[in-house]
Amino acid sequence: MEQPGDMAKKLGLDRQSRVVSRLRRWLLLGGMVVAAGLAALYWNSRQATGQPRYLTQEVRRGSLTVAVSATGTLQPTNQVDVGSEISGTIKSVEVDYNDRVKRGQVLARIDTSKLEAQLKQSLAALAAARARVQQAQATVSEAKAKLGRLRQVQQVSGGKVPSQSEMETALATFERAVADAANSRATVTQGEATLEAQRTDLAKAVIRSPVDGVVLKRAAEPGQTVAASFQTPVLFTLAEDLTQMELHVDVDEADVGKVREGQAASFTVDAYPERTFPARLSQVRFGAKTVAGVVTYETVLKVDNAGLLLRPGMTGTASIVVEQARDALLVPNAALRFVPPQETSAPASRGLVANLLPRPPRRSASPPGGNDKQPHVWVLKQGRLQKVTLKTGMSDGSLTEVKGGALAPGRAVVVDVIEGKKPS
Repeated sequence: MEQPGDMAKKLGLDRQSRVVSRLRRWLLLGGMVVAAGLAALYWNSRQATGQPRYLTQEVRRGSLTVAVSATGTLQPTNQVDVGSEISGTIKSVEVDYNDRVKRGQVLARIDTSKLEAQLKQSLAALAAARARVQQAQATVSEAKAKLGRLRQVQQVSGGKVPSQSEMETALATFERAVADAANSRATVTQGEATLEAQRTDLAKAVIRSPVDGVVLKRAAEPGQTVAASFQTPVLFTLAEDLTQMELHVDVDEADVGKVREGQAASFTVDAYPERTFPARLSQVRFGAKTVAGVVTYETVLKVDNAGLLLRPGMTGTASIVVEQARDALLVPNAALRFVPPQETSAPASRGLVANLLPRPPRRSASPPGGNDKQPHVWVLKQGRLQKVTLKTGMSDGSLTEVKGGALAPGRAVVVDVIEGKKPS
């Protein structure tokens, strides 16, 4: 019986299959050669035409302002907490929130029933003490008269009568009477002092405003018990003048050396996001505050609030002007940060196979002009980079003042490089 292979040989199919397979290999190899050639041509063309493009900005004249930002809260210029020095039950409250009050105006009254009873007791005790003074004075007069009579008798009798013992007793009686009288007078003085203290407590039962101002807080209600044993309870908080306020901001330790009294400032609050309010720095306090490892110094800004738009406790974001220059030559900070691309040597001509293989890394030369740390920018001269050394001044983070150097207004400086082909 014939095998399938013998049948294929007879029919000539085996030779045809080998021819087709060989043709496929040659076509695949030819395609790879053509693709490699096209890739090499593309690469060489790109190497020959690819040049960096530079992004430039012009140097110009203008005003430059350097500011320090800080956040804080608005506070009244003078805020007073009003409390009670005596304990008792609040009988009435005469004012409410936002009420305007005058100095001496009654804010609240404390029930004085107990104080009045104590005052009556003190009055009675003082009257009794004064009566004892009169009694002691009478005893002094009696003892003095008796001592005087004994001395007369002693003179008449030539010292025989009365006896020495009787004379000493009479003298001691007189001196005790004088001491009792002094003690009675001291008791009267003590009673008068107690009476005065109770009258003062009675007067303090009427709580009055110490300043002209506005009621910010009220913590007193009729019937409320006030206990002033160890700490004075705060019943009212008054702001003396809301037309003049203060913005207390925390300035970072890195910026505190730049701020000083008299500098102009401005701030915004969330209540009026489209409006900026002017202010002026009045005080930089020496005491430091450390929060989460950040050291800040409290700085006070004076604020005119004649329109009463601002309220105590509002959060303000302030900008304090620390330096300002007019008609200064300004250069973009991006130009000062620009680093030229490293130049590479021209690629040598390579063969077809070499173009298909990976290239070894090429060593690059240092950027033109060196890499010193002196401030400088780069300009284009006849299509090539040229370094210009500068003397710089203050900066606001976007622009920097130029105080010296071969730059003129309108000169373009390089701020960035764009890798790619030249535009057609």
